[in-house]
Amino acid sequence: MDLPNPSVHNLWNRFTRHHRQYKNSSIPNHFYFCDNEHDANTCAELVAKNIKQATAPSVWWYEYHNEPMPKVGTLFIVTDWHGDAKAIIEITKLEQIRFKAVGEAFAYAEGEGDRSLTYWRKVHRAYYTREMKKAGAHFNENMLILCVYFKLIFS
Repeated sequence: MDLPNPSVHNLWNRFTRHHRQYKNSSIPNHFYFCDNEHDANTCAELVAKNIKQATAPSVWWYEYHNEPMPKVGTLFIVTDWHGDAKAIIEITKLEQIRFKAVGEAFAYAEGEGDRSLTYWRKVHRAYYTREMKKAGAHFNENMLILCVYFKLIFS
C-alpha cells in the first residue's frame, strides 16, 4: 500500500480521540472505490453521507492479486481518488454470490446511481470487464462477487 495522505492519519487520530478502545490499534488499510476519479470521489462522498453501505469486488480480483479477503469486523479508511480520507468503515457481512444472482437489496445497499439492480448490473459489468481485461481475463455472469456490507463508524 502506498504511503497514506496525511489526512488518513488525521482522520484516524480524530476517531481514536472519540473511540478510546482503538487508541493502541494500528491505522487500518485505506483505499478508494472504483477505477476512475469521478466514481471514486462520488463513492467516497456516498459513504461519508451513510448512503453507500456495501461494495462488490470480484473474487477474481483477490485471487489474481493474491490478496486476503476482508473479514467481518475489519476497519478500513475510505479515501477519495487523491487519497484524502473521508470515512472509517467496519465490515459487517460478507457473501460470495454469482454476478447473475446479485439481488435488488444488495444493489440498493451499494447506494450508487438510482440504486436499482439494472443500474448495478450495467456499471459493474463494465467495471469488471475493464478490470479483468488488463490481465487478459474475461467477465462472465457466473463469476463470484464478494458482496461486502459495511457500516460507517466515523466521518
